[in-house]
Amino acid sequence: MPNNKPRIAVDAMGGDFGPHVVVPGALQAARTGKAEIILVGDTDAINAQLARYDVKGLPVSVVHASQVVEMEEKPSEALRRKRDSSIQVACNLVREGNADGVISAGHSGATLACAMFTIGRAPGVERPALATFMPTERSHTVIIDVGANVDCKPFHLLQFGVMASVLAQTMLGRENPAVALLSNGEESGKGNHLVKETFDLLRRSSLNFVGNIEGRDLFTGNVDVVVCDGFVGNVVVKQAEGLASSLGRLLKGELRRGFFGKIGTMLALNALKRFSRLVDYAEYGGAPLLGLKGICLICHGASNSKAMSSAVRMAARFVEMEANTHLSTAVAKNIDLAGLRRQAVNDQR
Repeated sequence: MPNNKPRIAVDAMGGDFGPHVVVPGALQAARTGKAEIILVGDTDAINAQLARYDVKGLPVSVVHASQVVEMEEKPSEALRRKRDSSIQVACNLVREGNADGVISAGHSGATLACAMFTIGRAPGVERPALATFMPTERSHTVIIDVGANVDCKPFHLLQFGVMASVLAQTMLGRENPAVALLSNGEESGKGNHLVKETFDLLRRSSLNFVGNIEGRDLFTGNVDVVVCDGFVGNVVVKQAEGLASSLGRLLKGELRRGFFGKIGTMLALNALKRFSRLVDYAEYGGAPLLGLKGICLICHGASNSKAMSSAVRMAARFVEMEANTHLSTAVAKNIDLAGLRRQAVNDQR
C-alpha cells in the first residue's frame, strides 16, 4: 500500500458524550502520527472542542454533517430519513475512497446497517460479522459474531470462522489459528441444530477446527478463534464486561478493609494496574465489522477518550496490515467454501 498514513473517518457525534469525548480521543491518536483523522459531524460543535486544544500541525480535518442518528431511532428509518447523518457521511467517505476506515461509538444498529449498505460487502461474503479481541489467561482470543447477526445459518458461521481465522493471523500473528465452536458441551453431538450443523461444516473445512468449546473455557486462551451467532456472542461479551467490572469493584472493596488490606494493596498495586488494563475495553477501542469492502470499527456507546484513541489506532493498523484485503481474498478464493456451501444447501433440503 502507499506510504501515506491511513485516513480514518471518525463519527464525532457518536457515543453517549459526542464531540466532548470523541474529539480529544481522536486528537490523542493524531498525536501518535499513526493516522490522518477526519472528524465528521456538526462543524460548530467539533470546532468548539478543537479550540480547546493545540492542534497545530496535527493531521486533522473536519467534514460537516447536519444530522445525528439518535439512540432511540430505528436503523432502517434513520438510513432512509437522515442521509446527511454523521455516520452516513463518514461511510460515504470510505465508499468514495476519501477515507480508508470509519469508526463510530454511535447507534450500533444504524452503524451496522449504514456500513453494510454504503461501504458494501466484500466479494463472496454473505453476512458481515462483528469480531472482538477477548483478553484471556494467555493473550487474546477472537470471538465472532458478537452482535451483527442474531439469526444465522450454518454456512454463515463457517464464513465467520474463515474471516476470524484471517484476523487472528494478520492482527495477532497466529499461525494456523485454532478455531472452536461455542457450545454447551465439548462433544460433537452437543448443541442446538445450528451448532450441530455448523460443527460438521467446520470439520470438513480447511480451517484448523479443534471442536466445540464451553463457556467456562473461553478465557483459558487455549484457542485462537471462537465462533458463535451474534445473539450468543453479544451476551457473552456483555457478561464478560459486567463480570470484570464487578470483580474489580469487589477486589477494591476487600483490599480497602483493614490495615493489612491496605498494605496488600500497596504491594500489589502494579499487578492490579496490569489486571485493570487487561480487562478494560478502552484498551482495545472497538469491534471490527469483518466482511466489508472497507474498514469499520464499532465502539462502545460509553467509550471514553482513551477508547476512541485506541479505536483509531486499531483501524489504522488494520489498514497498514491490509487485513481486509487478506480477509476478502480468503473468503472469495477459498475453494472449500464453495463446495461446503452447496453441501449445506443440500443438507437443508
